[in-house]
Amino acid sequence: MYVGFIGLGVMGRPMALNLARAGTPLVVWNRTAARCAPLRDAGAEVAQSPAEVFDRAGTVFLMLADEAAIDTVLGRGTPEFAARVAGRTVVHMGTTSPEYSAGLEAALRAAGGAYAEVPVSGSRVPAEQGRLVAMLAGDAPAVAAVRPLLAPVCHETFDCGPVPNALLMKLSVNLFLITQVTGLTEAFHFADRHGLDRGRFLDVLDAGPMASAVSRMKAPKLLARDFAVQAAATDVLKNNRLIAEAARKAGVASPLLDVCHALFDETVTRGHGQEDMVAVLRALEARTDGAPSGEPAGEGP
Repeated sequence: MYVGFIGLGVMGRPMALNLARAGTPLVVWNRTAARCAPLRDAGAEVAQSPAEVFDRAGTVFLMLADEAAIDTVLGRGTPEFAARVAGRTVVHMGTTSPEYSAGLEAALRAAGGAYAEVPVSGSRVPAEQGRLVAMLAGDAPAVAAVRPLLAPVCHETFDCGPVPNALLMKLSVNLFLITQVTGLTEAFHFADRHGLDRGRFLDVLDAGPMASAVSRMKAPKLLARDFAVQAAATDVLKNNRLIAEAARKAGVASPLLDVCHALFDETVTRGHGQEDMVAVLRALEARTDGAPSGEPAGEGP
């Protein structure tokens, strides 16, 4: 039986392409049909609707933007939901609130379906390289069935226990990522505004113990003012909100995250939501230059 893949955005399309190129019998659907063309070229079949994907596939991967998109694709809240998911395994790979995921698992079980929560860590480039890191939660049989399908997409997989532990793990990892990239960007801005050679600053950073795969990916983008998206600022803000909500519900302090939340909110408000997360530089520049909230700062050097 086919494997289904729904959601061919910045992350979903390279993930699905890696599955197709590895020989996985794949049937795909995306709301914007033009995004399916590379999948067709890679040997996947293109469905005309989400319902067709579920008709043809025993396991369906969802890489969708938010909870509303997931519910729409599943037909949740309509008579079609049970017929669509019964006897199928739904694999939720996006980032939503943990509470939503737990509720979705319960609804799928009640309808006769199975569920695996499999968020991934990584951005567009690791997705293209098949180097994502997967966190898995759910019933052991569902997780065991899904794990081998992830091989063309993820170079590491980690069991996290019951739902929603995988999403909580993803939010924990993203908290570190957000604060790390924001700190790198602020340090770059600090060096720049003190008149230092920005390239030399990054050379010094790269030679020392603070260097990381993240800094090596993001530092050249800062130097070149390359805001082409790897992880969009809008998505980072969404993740920031989800982490903040989870922190508040658990009574967990998150002061660094709260500062990042404000900066990414300013970045998106200034119109840079579809740029890479290093566009948080624009919010820092605006604060330094005294631009009123919501107004763009200068482009910098």
